[in-house]
Amino acid sequence: MTREVVLDTETTGFKPDEGDRIVEIGALELINHMPTGKTFHRYINPERDMPPDAARVHGLTEDFLADKPLFADIADEMLAFFADSKLVIHNARFDMGFLNAELARLGRERLDPDRAIDTVQMARRKYPGAPASLDALCKRFGVENAHRTLHGALLDSELLAEVYLHLMGGREPGLRLAGQGPDSDENVDRVSPVADRPVRPPRPHQETEAERAAHTAFLARLKNPIWTRGEDHA
Repeated sequence: MTREVVLDTETTGFKPDEGDRIVEIGALELINHMPTGKTFHRYINPERDMPPDAARVHGLTEDFLADKPLFADIADEMLAFFADSKLVIHNARFDMGFLNAELARLGRERLDPDRAIDTVQMARRKYPGAPASLDALCKRFGVENAHRTLHGALLDSELLAEVYLHLMGGREPGLRLAGQGPDSDENVDRVSPVADRPVRPPRPHQETEAERAAHTAFLARLKNPIWTRGEDHA
């Protein structure tokens, strides 16, 4: 069984080392690359103001976030949801940078960057020179995202899970042979399902005496069968 976590964050800006903070985390569980319905979603009080440019991207205001928990309050629950799974992220350097900055403020161990599967890099390898934004990939793969008027961490994670499946080949897990075709990715473990059903014993095919007798009687009723005509039937 392969477990992965698709995640996204929303923030107050672009620079965690200059005081920008996470304001929303959304994540969902994949088993064998398919969503299970289990999710993690939290809004977070960033303990600072909300720049207007950031608010225009995700729609989260200081007033809305004022009564939300701090990152310190949700860190353990978040890490428990992540467990030791691979983390599927669109532009992993950005989100991992923010998550590790928040963990460092708490004196907690940082997330290993090698855990991240970066779908931006996957898209750029598969479609060199083509746009690799989440909206562009949704359009390429026909993933419906008309309801995405603002960025939202859980919504974007749900869209990304669909995009991720398409980037791996758009097939259900187990339908691709290992190493087959250009869609194989070094970060993906493919699991082939094994049918669990009883093996039926082989059926006997030797005819019985009664069946041979019935067949002989049937042939005797045929008039001028083709196999008795010798060379005349050619």
